Amino acid sequence: MNKRILIIEDEMHMARFVELELRHAAFEAGVALDGETGLHMAAAGEWDLILLDLMLPGLDGLTVCRRLRRLKRVPIIMLTARDSVSDRVRGLDEGADDYLPKPFAMEELLARMRVIFRRGEEWDDAERELVRGDLHMRLDSRSVRKGGRDIALTRREFELLAAFMRHGSRVWTREELLDAVWGVEAVVDTNVVDVYVRYLRNKLDTPGEPSLIRTLRGIGYVLRT
Repeated sequence: MNKRILIIEDEMHMARFVELELRHAAFEAGVALDGETGLHMAAAGEWDLILLDLMLPGLDGLTVCRRLRRLKRVPIIMLTARDSVSDRVRGLDEGADDYLPKPFAMEELLARMRVIFRRGEEWDDAERELVRGDLHMRLDSRSVRKGGRDIALTRREFELLAAFMRHGSRVWTREELLDAVWGVEAVVDTNVVDVYVRYLRNKLDTPGEPSLIRTLRGIGYVLRT
């Protein structure tokens, strides 16, 4: 079955161009010309990827992305003429998987889509449950339990913990974790890794016991197994 792509873009000519190019590349494509319609179509339909413009009438792209992330997990690539670092960081923080500034070459967009699809296939082929001691992670339901209690994690926290869990004995540098969780194109300082490791420790560690995630000074982090 062909993958289904939803284009949420208010510039009609751009939306039509991308739609035709995607169909030529053997994708199925749908189009929404404003944020509210796009959010409704995204929530109601089954899509393999969403191309989301940042500046939309009605609901802006960041709002659409944020609300959609509460409803389902579907890859999102933001397409926008605004290419400042702060715009990219905001888009990624709201849950976008990638960010492509306009104007862009269709070949690059298709290449980025292939990367996201390969990443999803790796998740699909992976174990459904990861276990390290009393820590259990379900990849399909995106749930985590430790010592019999449920642990609520944000998307970034979950993906960071998944990286540790899937490679339990690996020592990660901050740069490697940044690439694995935020993506190689992310314009984010490596200090953000320290911040999210601290978030995980606050939620996972038991007072008086060694931290689940060990710091190797001057190197990075490793999961205690």
